[in-house]
Amino acid sequence: MSKYSWQLKLGIILLFSSFIIYSLKFVLLGDPENTYYYVFNALGFLPINVLLVTLVLNELLSVRARRERLEKLNMVIGTFFSEVGTDLLKSISRADSSISTLEETLKVKGDWNDQDFLRVRKVMEEYEFQVDFSQIDLESMRAYLKDRRNFLLRLLENPLLLEHQAFTEVLRAVFHFTEEIERRDCLAGLPEKDCGHLKGDIERIYRLLSLEWLSYMKHLHAHYPYLSSLAMRTNPFDSEAQVIVS
Repeated sequence: MSKYSWQLKLGIILLFSSFIIYSLKFVLLGDPENTYYYVFNALGFLPINVLLVTLVLNELLSVRARRERLEKLNMVIGTFFSEVGTDLLKSISRADSSISTLEETLKVKGDWNDQDFLRVRKVMEEYEFQVDFSQIDLESMRAYLKDRRNFLLRLLENPLLLEHQAFTEVLRAVFHFTEEIERRDCLAGLPEKDCGHLKGDIERIYRLLSLEWLSYMKHLHAHYPYLSSLAMRTNPFDSEAQVIVS
C-alpha cells in the first residue's frame, strides 16, 4: 500500500480541489443547473483526456525513450568495433580466399543511401563466408581475444543488449570462440575434426560480425558522417584502405 501512497494522496487532493472549486462557483454564482452542466461536460471529456494522455502522449514518450536507448546501444556497438570487432573482422576476412568477389561491393561510399545499404546486405546474406583455416593464426587470435576478455564480459553484462538480439549473437559467438581456444593447451597440430569445429566457430563469427558491421556503418553514415569517414578509411574488407586522408 505504501507503494501507492503518494498517488492516493494526490488523487484525494485533486478530487477535493475540484469539489471546492465547483462549490465556490455554486455559492458565489448560484445557478446550480449551470454548475451541473459544467460538471457533466468535464466528466464527458475525461475519457478523451485519458485517451490522449495514455495512448498518444505515452506513445510519444515511448518512441523517444526507445530512440535514446538505441543511441546508447549504438555507442556500445561502436566501442566494440573500435576495441575488437574491426581488427577481428580484418584478420578473418584475410583468410577468405573469395573475399575479392565481395571487396568492391563492401567499399562503402560517402554518397550511399538506404537503398545502397539494402542492396549490399542482400549480397552479404547470400555470401557463404568461408575461410581457409590454415590461414588463421590461432595463437595470435587467442592472445588478442584473451587481452580483451574482460571488455567482452562487461559488454555482455550491459542491459541495453537485451534490445539488440543480432549484436548479442555476435558477442556470444566471439565469447564462445574465445573460450574454445583458451581451453586448448596447444593450438598446433590439432586433429582434423577439431580444426573443422573451430573453423565453424570462426565462420559463424565472420558472418554475424560482417552483417553487424554493415548495420553499424549504415547508422554512422546516416547520423555521424565524421565517424563514418574514419570507418570507411579503416574498412576491414578493403585491402587498399588507409587511415591517412589523401
